[in-house]
Amino acid sequence: MRAHRVRALLMGGQACVFYGAAEFSRDTDLVIVADAANFARLRQALDDLHAEVIAVPPFGLKFLQRGHAIHFRCQHPEALRMRVDVMSKMRGVDAFARLWRRRTTIELPGGTKCDLLSLPDLVQAKKTQRDKDWPMIRRLVEAHYFQNRTKPNPAQIRFWLQELRTPQLLVEVAQRHTALCRRLVSKRPLLAHAAIGEMKELERALMVEESAEREQDWQYWLPLKAELEKLRHVK
Repeated sequence: MRAHRVRALLMGGQACVFYGAAEFSRDTDLVIVADAANFARLRQALDDLHAEVIAVPPFGLKFLQRGHAIHFRCQHPEALRMRVDVMSKMRGVDAFARLWRRRTTIELPGGTKCDLLSLPDLVQAKKTQRDKDWPMIRRLVEAHYFQNRTKPNPAQIRFWLQELRTPQLLVEVAQRHTALCRRLVSKRPLLAHAAIGEMKELERALMVEESAEREQDWQYWLPLKAELEKLRHVK
């Protein structure tokens, strides 16, 4: 992607590895800006990887712009059988220009640089109907908390109050930062339980919150899934 100057951000399991919340991922998930020039660069990069589309929809700019993911399998010897999934928009996630401005850039051994979704954007992207994503959200925010809790800045504290899913840690943060917690209750009502240590009520509220996000994601994908079903039956 860097060799062909594709405007792309790593997300999914491999991004979670870099943020300290996973040990391994078989797939490479990318969000890209879906314009004609970037799409052409993406096509060149995938050609170099000998990547083949393995499911509907076909490789077309209009499908990325609609919100579909396009799935590839690489046949290049140095990336043999690696799966690459590409998207350009996701439910509840900002447009690419904002994601790009907030990106995290890391340097790999050997000097290669990699652009990732910022942690808050990755957490938001993970709020899906899939069972596997919710434990990952919990681990992502926990890892960030343990890495930064000694000397946190206000933005980090706000992030924890808005996204922590571990009841004990959420209570800990809420009771250490009471003023900010009170200001955020209107945005995340379950913080009221965290502020006074109501653990059972907090656990129930976290489940309700997750259920609501899953339902919203299910509703979001209904028309997109209907489009995919039509494409599957096109000969």
